[in-house]
Amino acid sequence: MNDRTPTAPQFLLVHGAWHGSWCWRELQDALDRRGWTSHTVDLPSVVPEDADGKLPGLFDDARVIREKIDAVEAPLVVVGHSYGGAPLTQAAHGAANVAHIVYVAGFALDEGESLMTCFGGDQPDLDEVRGVIPVREEPATTLYNDVDEDKRDAALARLQPQSALSFAEPVDRAAWRSITSSYVLCDDDRSLPPEYQKPFAERTGTVHHLPSGHTPLLSMPDELADLLAGIAHDAK
Repeated sequence: MNDRTPTAPQFLLVHGAWHGSWCWRELQDALDRRGWTSHTVDLPSVVPEDADGKLPGLFDDARVIREKIDAVEAPLVVVGHSYGGAPLTQAAHGAANVAHIVYVAGFALDEGESLMTCFGGDQPDLDEVRGVIPVREEPATTLYNDVDEDKRDAALARLQPQSALSFAEPVDRAAWRSITSSYVLCDDDRSLPPEYQKPFAERTGTVHHLPSGHTPLLSMPDELADLLAGIAHDAK
């Protein structure tokens, strides 16, 4: 079935920490085969290996996401993977063309929460936050435990550091409070285990499950595409 009509939603795909828009390629191909148009962004909080000092944070990411939202002249289903859910939560607030938000093992933060505080950590002084958060330990297992070896190794080679400020800045708007939303809970996630996803999932209207690790866009793109296509079809 081809759902490309003048009013059909399109997708905006927002990557997580340490990644780039490259990680969506297989999912975009799968969506295209199903007749759906998709867009991506590259978040400025993913920085080069030698980056230091005051670096782009969550609000810089949110600005880039909102610029893309505003540039697409169609209803949008905005999909945030992992960290990408946080700046998406900030950016989509008040956007008239966002029809639905989907969090994929994502951080559906509430107002005043950051990645550093959402599980009970202390809020740092933002003026003092510098430098990067390196790619997390054992990413082959934590991020890609169910990804084929060749694909996993290719992804590992492309990961880059994440700015510390992006994890420290709290959102001050929570788009899921005013825009219908769904959560894709990844049941075999070794990075953000299901018990940590559930509080975020409960903030959304509908919870879907995939028997995947943390990155189903790489491990099961067709299954994720089918799920997203169904969500977008209902969001028309």
